[in-house]
Amino acid sequence: MTKDDMQFEEPEIIYIPDEDGNEEEFEVIMKFEVDGSDQKYMMVVPLVGESEEEDEVYAFRYEEDGDDLKLYTIEDEEEWNIVEETFNTLLGELEEEN
Repeated sequence: MTKDDMQFEEPEIIYIPDEDGNEEEFEVIMKFEVDGSDQKYMMVVPLVGESEEEDEVYAFRYEEDGDDLKLYTIEDEEEWNIVEETFNTLLGELEEEN
């Protein structure tokens, strides 16, 4: 096995403040755009030890402004349904590849 074979993609980690202003670590598991829209979305999971939230996946709409990342919660039910459907479709395609 060569050194090149052992390269793994470094996980993308972002920090999101909670309601108390404490920054929590999240790993970005997927970024995507919804067809017919110029909106960008990301799915993240908390990087926590042994917590009930371990299996939670959070979705955000995001914008990149240079090095700054702006996250927006998805509050519209119709938008949420579209994001959830796109995520499930992409996840299904990834599972089929493996």
